[in-house]
Order: sequence, then C-alpha cells, then structure tokens
Amino acid sequence: MKIYKCPICGNIITIIEGNIKPITCCGVDMEELLENTVDASQEKHVPFYEVKDDLILVKVGEVEHPMEEDHYIQFVMLTKDDDLLYIKKFNFNEKSEFKFEYVKGSKIYSYCNKHGLWSKIVQ
Repeated sequence: MKIYKCPICGNIITIIEGNIKPITCCGVDMEELLENTVDASQEKHVPFYEVKDDLILVKVGEVEHPMEEDHYIQFVMLTKDDDLLYIKKFNFNEKSEFKFEYVKGSKIYSYCNKHGLWSKIVQ
C-alpha cells in the first residue's frame, strides 16, 4: 500500500494494489508519503495506542496533538497485510483519537497537515 499527496492542491490518495507511475494531479506528479517513526519535534505525531478488550484506542502522540485550523491531524489509519484498512478522517476542531478493532501486528498511521505521515506497529 502506498499513500500519495498532490503538492499543489493537497489531495491525498491511497493505492491499495498495483504500481501506477506516474500518478498525477493538477498536472504534476503526486509525491509518495513516506512515514516517520521517531518524533523529535515538540509536538507529538507518532500514534499512541491502548488495547482494551477487542478494541484499540488510537491517539496521536502521548501528548495531545494540536487540532487547530492551520495545524491538525487529518486522519488516522490502521492496516494489516494489504487486506485490512480502517481510516478515520478528522476535522481541525475534533479530538484526534478513535477506536479500531484490535489486530496484533497491524500498522497505525497518522497524518499531520504540517509534519507529514507517521506510523507505529501494534504489538
């Protein structure tokens, strides 16, 4: 699975299967988003989670991420082995947390409109 963003309009797409190149939007090639896994900035971006029963509560960062109009988490996503995909999209004024089905070994992504894509593996 790959995630791409248009550098002009900000459209974000996910390619679940296949290798289509180039992917274009607004007349230019879309940029593949590569995830970060270590957060060295003041704001926290790496997904944080707690497992309770058969659910996983995902929060963005151990310290709550800002959810302001010009700086916020646009979505969180949980994936597993190219056959499971959950996405929760946020508005800037919402809390950046969501409950997903607990799936050991899945990967959680979070996307900040200013600082990009982040990920963590579920243990």
